[in-house]
Amino acid sequence: MTIIHLTIPPLPHYIIGGYTVAPTGRKHPSRRNIGVFDLLVVTRGCLYMGEEEQHYEIRAGHALILRPDAHHYATLACQEQTAYYWIHFQTTGAWSVSDQSVTEEPGDSSKVRALTSNIYTTQTFKKQLPQFAKLLQPSKMDNLLRQLVQLNMNDHIPSVKWKQQLAFQEVIEHLSASMEAQGPSPSALCAEQAASYLREHYRDHITAQELGESINFHPVYIARCMQKEFGCAPFDYLMRFRIERAKLLLLQTDLPIARIGEEVGFNHAAYFTSCFAKYESISPRKYRQRFSHG
Repeated sequence: MTIIHLTIPPLPHYIIGGYTVAPTGRKHPSRRNIGVFDLLVVTRGCLYMGEEEQHYEIRAGHALILRPDAHHYATLACQEQTAYYWIHFQTTGAWSVSDQSVTEEPGDSSKVRALTSNIYTTQTFKKQLPQFAKLLQPSKMDNLLRQLVQLNMNDHIPSVKWKQQLAFQEVIEHLSASMEAQGPSPSALCAEQAASYLREHYRDHITAQELGESINFHPVYIARCMQKEFGCAPFDYLMRFRIERAKLLLLQTDLPIARIGEEVGFNHAAYFTSCFAKYESISPRKYRQRFSHG
């Protein structure tokens, strides 16, 4: 399955769309590098499309996203009357394409960086869309797209444009759900369960054996999965999460440094200070002073 990965924020935005009823013998136009994504959702009949070397048969209840940087063309004329929505959208953010769903690109440590960045910095994440998919609820998608297209009549009004963008985000979510219904990979499932346990029990003393028993996976397998999915070992993930919680307490409370260390799972103030300085390159006290008034 080809997956389109959108970096969020910014949100992908709706540009224009419509509903076409193509008679038998009609072909979709051939275009190259049109500069926008073109979402096709067929409600009746079948569109026969190609993009570069890949060919698709988009039947009723299916959707295809054509890329802005590729050559797409009709591989065959419509064999029957065919009705479909076409939606042009774009993103000003980064996007990429791969042949599989991934939590992290190989060697990418973005999630590790996200855990240690400034808490007031906007965090980005990946939204994954299947390039070609069978829709989970075709009737729901039909209703969303009909609403989106009908709003075109009054899209000169700012409030209507806003409603269009909101409706379009629901379209994106529905497309994403069509892929997510397949479920995460075993590796991702293990890593996510381990991360959830560590986050829930970050104040406690946790051993590798306890972590393994809590989610019914061997500690070695957990470590391998978390390294693959999050770019770090389980207890490095735990340490980074504790530091993030400490940063919040340093900024939002007047608790003493030693007490904050205890609140986030450190038994000794000196060890807390040492770990904080290792990950943040600054002591907890100086971190707090950086944001204090006067």
